[in-house]
Amino acid sequence: HVQLVESGGGSAQVGGSLRLSCTASGFAFDSDMGWFRLAPGQEREGVASLFLGTGATYYADSTRGRFAISVDDTKTLVHLQMNALKPEDTAVYYCAAAGSNAWYPLRSSAYNWWGQGTQVTVS
Repeated sequence: HVQLVESGGGSAQVGGSLRLSCTASGFAFDSDMGWFRLAPGQEREGVASLFLGTGATYYADSTRGRFAISVDDTKTLVHLQMNALKPEDTAVYYCAAAGSNAWYPLRSSAYNWWGQGTQVTVS
């Protein structure tokens, strides 16, 4: 039973930083892990992904250079460090697991398991 639990959301000022964490359990295979966000009136956007097998990362154009995805040595904690935050980063952020190496790791359709989401507000 795969479980993903996000933590670390909250409020930040423009230019500030937040760190999100995702505790993952219930799977023993190498998988793409992704962070997505959903803002009111917008489509779900993939912001960063990391393949547990190789550590390969991908970023959306909107987050590259500001956000960093990482995983701990146990491969059970996936972090999203968000720096230089902008008001347009305001959204509910979701952790997701694909269960395999995804062809398109920033597409939500590649992911089978999702966390409950955590709110990030930048003002």
